[in-house]
Amino acid sequence: MDPLTEAVPSPTKPASLGSIIERLRHRWGWFVAVGVLIMLLGLAALLLVVSATIASVFAIAIFMIVAGGAEIVMGFSAHNWCRFFLWIVGGIAYIVVGAFALAQPLMAAAVFTLVLGAGMVAMGIIRIYVGSHLGTGARRPAIFAGFVTTLVGAIILIGWPTNSFIVLGLLLGLDLMFWGASWVALGWRLRAHL
Repeated sequence: MDPLTEAVPSPTKPASLGSIIERLRHRWGWFVAVGVLIMLLGLAALLLVVSATIASVFAIAIFMIVAGGAEIVMGFSAHNWCRFFLWIVGGIAYIVVGAFALAQPLMAAAVFTLVLGAGMVAMGIIRIYVGSHLGTGARRPAIFAGFVTTLVGAIILIGWPTNSFIVLGLLLGLDLMFWGASWVALGWRLRAHL
């Protein structure tokens, strides 16, 4: 058998987790380095929280504009006028909101923060409700997660609009710190398997 075809897993037989770990083991340093870099970016976002908030708004705005353009393109493939009209109007609305966010990032940050806080409260209540209907093993963690989500959402709403300049940047920084830490932990776990 050809050694090149042995190294490539067949499409019908997925690679096992052990074989994937084996292939990545010697690259543990890259995982740690990427994790440290992501954590440093998270630290920078926490130190420059207002700038990170504005950067978050710009990223959201660009994604909205791209999504709006995609909806308009989808509208042209609609088979009737009603769907065509809805896709086009939805796409234009996304583009207008995205353009507004690019033009007025601090005002957009206030709106996004309000939506985020309300969404977290709603999601927390849903998690509490769903958690109360789970089995005994999963009930407590799900309800706890619901309370934490509701509490964070309520704190965001109570501080709104004053906290609008920091919430998105703070969440971005914390997310990057935890994400980077998970990459570092993965790298160290791979190193432990050497």
